[in-house]
Parts: sequence; C-alpha cells; structure tokens
Amino acid sequence: MNVEELVRDSLREQAADVPPPRSGFADRVLAERRRRRARTLAAAAATAALVVAAAVGVPAMSGADGPDNGRGQGIQVAGGEVSGHDVQSHVDQSPPRDRIAVGDQVLAAYSTSKKVQQPNRDEIVERTYSVLNQQTGRYEVDERWSFLAVAPGMRTAAVLERELPAPRIGLLDLRTGEVTRWIPLAQGVGGLFFSPDGSKLVATTYDKNPDRAYWSHKVQVNDDLEPWRVPCRTGFAVVDVATGASDWHALPAYSGGGGNYGSGENLRFNTDGTLLYEPINMAPGVVYRDFDGRKVTVPAEEAHVDLMFAPAGLSPDGGLVAGPFAGGVRTTATQVLDPRTGKRVAKLRGQELLAWVDSRRLIAWDIAPGGGEYENRLVLVGIGSEKTISLSGARTPKDHSSKRWEPIFARS
Repeated sequence: MNVEELVRDSLREQAADVPPPRSGFADRVLAERRRRRARTLAAAAATAALVVAAAVGVPAMSGADGPDNGRGQGIQVAGGEVSGHDVQSHVDQSPPRDRIAVGDQVLAAYSTSKKVQQPNRDEIVERTYSVLNQQTGRYEVDERWSFLAVAPGMRTAAVLERELPAPRIGLLDLRTGEVTRWIPLAQGVGGLFFSPDGSKLVATTYDKNPDRAYWSHKVQVNDDLEPWRVPCRTGFAVVDVATGASDWHALPAYSGGGGNYGSGENLRFNTDGTLLYEPINMAPGVVYRDFDGRKVTVPAEEAHVDLMFAPAGLSPDGGLVAGPFAGGVRTTATQVLDPRTGKRVAKLRGQELLAWVDSRRLIAWDIAPGGGEYENRLVLVGIGSEKTISLSGARTPKDHSSKRWEPIFARS
C-alpha cells in the first residue's frame, strides 16, 4: 500500500467517531492499527478531499472465552495446559481499576486522551496516565505528565511535563510517586522509550508540540476541514539513566521517497538495545539506525519485527516473532512467525499481539463477545490454543474518549 492510500485510510478513520466501512474486516483492523500507532502521515499528500461511505453492520466475531470465565483456567499451549495461578484479570473493568498481570508481565500503566480545542482552531491531543500503585494494586490517575515510559522492573518511569516539547526528563519513583531526579536537555523532548535493560533512554526531540494539529495546515475530510500536524522533529538523544549524560543528533521527520511524513515518529530501541528503531509510514515500514542516527541494515533476527502492527516483537527466547493480523472478513486472528524467514509458525486468536508473557503465551487485543470490531479487550492467548482468557473489559470504540485506553506493559 503506498503513502497516498495510507493517507486516505487515515483521514477516513479520523472523519467519524465510528470508523467507516472498508473492503473487508481485515482491512478495517489493519487501518485501525495504522491510525492509532502512526503519529502522522504525509501532510502534503493529505490535501485531497475524501468521500466516506455510510457505515455498515459489524461482522460477527469468533473467539469466545474459555470455561474459566476469565480467571485463567483452561488455555492450551503446545506442551500442555497452562494453569491460572499467574493470571490476574478484571473482566468487568474498562479502563482497569485493579492490577492486571500474567506472570511477571504487568499492565504497569495506561493512558487516555482527549482533543483540546485552541482559540485559533488548532487542536492538541492531551494524554492522561493512570499508573499502578504497587502497594494498593490499583491504578491511580496522575495528571502531571504529557508522556510516560516505564522501565523494566517497574521501579522507575521517565516522564515529561505537560508543555511539549519539554526541557527536561523526570525520573519518577513508581513506589513513592515522586520525581527523584531531573535530566535537562538542550533540545525539547516530545517522546521517550527505555532500552530493554532500562539503562538508557532515547528521547526524541521537537521544535513544536508533536501532538498539536494546526489550522493553518488544515486538510479537507469529507465536507469538513480539519487541522493537521506539521513536520517538527529535530532529532534524538540517547541518555544514560544513571549519569544523565546524553548525546544529541539531528534527525528531521522522515522524508524518504519524496514528500514529508508529518511531525516525525518517536524513536525506540531495538530488541537487544544496540540500535534504534524508527517506524515510518511507507515501505518498508521501519528504519534501523545506530546511536549516531545513521541508517543501518536490519538485524537478521529482526527482519520481520513490526512494532506498529505487532508490538510484542520477538519472544523472550528469540525463537518467534509476533506477526500482523491474520483474520478474515468476519473473524479475528493473529499469527506468530519464524523471525528469520517470516514463515507462519502458528495462528492464534485476537486482533493485535501486544506483549509476550513467556515464549508460548501473549497478551493481545481481541473483540469482546457480542461487541463491535473496535470494542476490544485484553486477552491471553497461547500457541496451540483455540481459547482466549479475558483480562479486562472492552474499550469504547470512540477515539479520545475517557473509556478508550492504551496499555503500557512492563516486567516486574
């Protein structure tokens, strides 16, 4: 799919609270993943007016809960049955109020978002985070931060204050809720990700708020005009968490292949933390870079990693990789692949694979029984299993709603 098609899809999806119909259920789910995870698409290519058809009925979904009623009993994986002793679920809660976890993979926090209209008709998408209180086991709203990333071990989060781009990074003690240290940066920061071992942060820098859409760069969607984001990424810094030392490198918003691609994507570390991973909104979908910002060859073991469509990435043992949506017109399914060949190894239930619990089980989004295609809830799926275990209640399909939340997982 070329960038023009991606732009058209993105604008169609943004044109209404309930997304419009597409050629099939699989296309709609892929477009939802693309819309929700990509920060922007090409502003220049997005000026064409679009015609969106009327909504149609939602297809019926397979994938009912197992006999455990969401408490973790009965899921089958290759090699035997998995017990439910390590599952904490709250199938009646959305957003969650109480701790959700499977093994040491924990829902450490989640965010909701809202659009804030500005006097000049600009719009800013503001996130609000709910963070797990590890003493009470409940999620507590913390409105201080515009961006939050949780380190492995769940002792520390990196945070940015409300006004973006932010001049400093806070290190938040997740046990006390207090910032223990501030790390100043000369360039304003708009996004953060920890390395897999938690020793480093990659801070993506901007000269404007990357979550702001500008009326001066409006685009036409159906019969309406909407504000649009502009290229504003300036670069990135790799930050040593222990010392606060950082090394900044210029890296404007990706523009390979002609045109520009919105405000730019937040960079993140690859699987072993030796390279940086930049999602882009055109083929091949990702660019790997070294810590100086230079493009490098994709590592062989990560040739089929796609964090936009399958955020779980490589399995803990490196033997499998989460694959994209594999459902049909009226069914949901996901897949896991051989990381070197890309060949399908197993087909699972669900819509999107979010996090590996171990090398046989994953946490995924899937449609709640009887729900619409965007009313999804967290589930546990396993290789070799036809069952799912519900972990949460279903989200609302309405974007920028207090009941549509984005999970942040971390190992405890």
